Amino acid sequence: MSLAGIMVVLLAACAVSVTAQEAADPGVLRIATTTSLYDTGLLDQLETMYENTSGVDVQITAQGTGQSLDTARRGDVDMVLVHSPSLEQQFIDEGYGINERCFAYNNFLIVGPESDPAGIANMTPVEAFQAVYTAGTNNTPGVAFVSRGDESGTHTREKEIWTAAGYNYTQEIQDSGNWYLETGSGMGETLTVANQKNAYTLSDIGTFLAFEKQLNLIPLVTEGDQLLNRYSAIAVNPEKVPGVNINEANNFTNWITSNDTKEFIGNFGVEEFGQPLFVPLYAPECTEPPFNCTCAEPVPTPA
Repeated sequence: MSLAGIMVVLLAACAVSVTAQEAADPGVLRIATTTSLYDTGLLDQLETMYENTSGVDVQITAQGTGQSLDTARRGDVDMVLVHSPSLEQQFIDEGYGINERCFAYNNFLIVGPESDPAGIANMTPVEAFQAVYTAGTNNTPGVAFVSRGDESGTHTREKEIWTAAGYNYTQEIQDSGNWYLETGSGMGETLTVANQKNAYTLSDIGTFLAFEKQLNLIPLVTEGDQLLNRYSAIAVNPEKVPGVNINEANNFTNWITSNDTKEFIGNFGVEEFGQPLFVPLYAPECTEPPFNCTCAEPVPTPA
C-alpha cells in the first residue's frame, strides 16, 4: 500500500474512533451531584424511581459542587445537580451549562457544641462567624471551626459568609491557626470530624438531620439570608462538550421538576425526621427573590 493509502486508512480509523468516543450512550445518564443530595439518601430514591420510569441506567458521582462542575467541564457526566448559584452562573457563562432548572431548597445551619464556647446562639450568620473568628484567633478554650474546604457549594457559601463578615478568606481564615480545620471531604464526613472535635461547622439541614442521631452537635444559628440553599439541575452543553447525552439530561430535568417528583421530594424525610429535608420549588415563588430561578418551564425535547 502506498504512503497516501496508509494515511487514508489511518485518518479513517481516527475518524471512527472520535465518532465512537463522542457518541452518547442513549441508555445511560451520568450525573455529578452534591454530596448533600447523596448523603441524605434522597438521590438513591430518585435514581431508583427514574430508572424504573425510563429504563435508563443512571450513574451517579457524588462530589462537592465545584468538583461536580469540573467533572462536567471534562465531559465525564451529562448533567449536574448542584447548590451554589455563583458557581452555577460561572459554569453557564462559560458555555458549559444549559437548561438550568431549580427544583428544591433547604437551609444551611451553623451547628456546634451545646456548650457554645464562642457564644453564637441565635446570632446572625455574619455575627456568628465574627464571634468564632475572634474567639478562635484569641485561643479561647474549646473554640474550633471545621470547614469542608473542598470548593463545594457549602464551602463556597461559607467563604461568602466570611467575606460578608469582613474577612479575606485566603489571607485571614485559611491557615490562621489550629482553631480552623479543613477536611477536604463531603458534608457527612465533615460533620463527623466536627463532632469528634466538638467544633462548629456550616451544614445543610438535610445532611445534619440525616446524621443527627450520630452527633452531639446542635443547631445554633438557623436564620439569615445567607443560609438559603437552592438546588438546581443543569445539563452539559453538547456544543461545548461532545458526547453528552443531552436528550436524557433534558428528560431527567423535566422529570425532577414535575409535580409528582416534587411531591415526593417534599415528603422525603418527614416520616423519619418529622420534617422534610428539602422543600420543592414551584412557580411563581421560584422566579422571585430570594430564589430568582426557573422551576416550572419544561426543557424542550426532540419530538
